[in-house]
Amino acid sequence: MAQISAKLVKELREKTGAGMMDCKKALAENNGDITKATEWLRQKGIASAEKKQGRIAAEGLIDSYIHTGGRIGVLVEVNCETDFVARREEFHSLVHNLAMQIAACPNVEYVRVEDIPPEVAQKEKEIEMGREDLAGKPDNIKEKIVQGRIDKRLKDIALLPQPYIRDQSITVDELIKQSIAQLGENIQVRRFIRFVLGEGIEKQESNFAEEVAAQTGKNN
Repeated sequence: MAQISAKLVKELREKTGAGMMDCKKALAENNGDITKATEWLRQKGIASAEKKQGRIAAEGLIDSYIHTGGRIGVLVEVNCETDFVARREEFHSLVHNLAMQIAACPNVEYVRVEDIPPEVAQKEKEIEMGREDLAGKPDNIKEKIVQGRIDKRLKDIALLPQPYIRDQSITVDELIKQSIAQLGENIQVRRFIRFVLGEGIEKQESNFAEEVAAQTGKNN
């Protein structure tokens, strides 16, 4: 595979307007060929999507998904720019698929990695720094290992970096960018909440045999 330089990534980014990571991936997928990488980005709708993501999105849809059995439920708000797009079947399908994605990802708590509070990242760092497998390692090596683990952990609890459940070759972020390209408007996941039946309730432990014995004693 061709070596992907920062200069090449910058050149593709300036040419297409796509994000740095998307440009890097496009070049990697096309062996550093900038022409093919540009076409790859356009086919996926990423190049045009990046330019629209700064626009205000105040319309949209709130949708729900209840998983089979009624034990998991999701509410999600997804915004677009106009009521016209909000009524489109493709937009409704996207929002519903995002709700299903959230239901399938029990660890996800935030929309973006950038939304995660600094104190959460700091807590993760404290936990990782104290792990036994890092004992005795030089501080500079320890810092690199810990940062890698933290980056992975933060991605695990954010929605957009998740592999899309219906197509593991793309992330949720890429799915949304494809929809932006298709519908021609900025689309943003604003917020969501995931309900799990009984979550947070301390369930009473009971001994069925003791209950039967006690009831039998009362009846005698």
